Amino acid sequence: MNIIDLHVHSTKSDGTLTPTELVEYAIEKGLSAFALTDHDTTEGIDEAIEAGNRHNEAIKNGDTEGLPLEVIPGIEFSTEYMGKDIHILGLYIDYNSSAFKEKIQEFVDSRILRNQKMCASLASDGIDITYEKLIEENPCAVITRSHYAKYLLNHGYTTSMKEAFERYIGDHCKHFIPREKITPMQAVELINEVGGLAFLAHPPLYHMSDRVLEGLIKELKEAGLAGIEAVYCTYTQGEETQMRKFASKYGLLISGGSDFHGTIKPKLDLAVGYGKLFIPESILCDIKSALANKLL
Repeated sequence: MNIIDLHVHSTKSDGTLTPTELVEYAIEKGLSAFALTDHDTTEGIDEAIEAGNRHNEAIKNGDTEGLPLEVIPGIEFSTEYMGKDIHILGLYIDYNSSAFKEKIQEFVDSRILRNQKMCASLASDGIDITYEKLIEENPCAVITRSHYAKYLLNHGYTTSMKEAFERYIGDHCKHFIPREKITPMQAVELINEVGGLAFLAHPPLYHMSDRVLEGLIKELKEAGLAGIEAVYCTYTQGEETQMRKFASKYGLLISGGSDFHGTIKPKLDLAVGYGKLFIPESILCDIKSALANKLL
């Protein structure tokens, strides 16, 4: 059975493989499809699709062997709900929509302002960092806290990225500055406006009570949520079962992803997560059927 991965990051946000390298790795791993879902950006999608098309054309011409690869245009929005950072995945989005690009630019501008403030805060404590230096070491990337952690590690301020979060940039640390975010319902509506399907990413990671999580799912369903990420790299069997039950109860699709970032998460691999993840192509078939019905 063919395998897929619907939650993958590149260097255009906080991954360590370029979009082209991701395509090459997906081919090496034998995937039939993956979704590029960088944080709040679609900058890598054209490059990934072009690389995928070259591979598929080579198969067609008999120049190479292997499975054809579908590169799915996606995004992962960071939103806020009841003080928690909630992520919404968009799959099959029309990322070239002018209105969509304008909204994405608003997110970029919000991130820049937040990052400038965080750099100034860290510098006030004697750390040799500026926003310009951070950008210089991470060109073309959407800066996230992982980039700060890597900077602090590389410049000798910590002995691990984990320590960077614990001492400097974790949610309750002195130098963490939240940025203005949209609600998860707004993200779902935006994804629908550009023809995509919206999924609630890795719900167990939010550590909500069942009651609160179900309330969120109900609100998102009313806003147009298509599904839940019910298969994920860190889930226990019980968590996956619970997510599938929520999906069934509310008539939602299921999605699955490794949340692959490359070497920034060294033990987490594309498609297989920490070794036991398996995302069958049948999940994508159901998503495509729903998308086709949406377009009718």
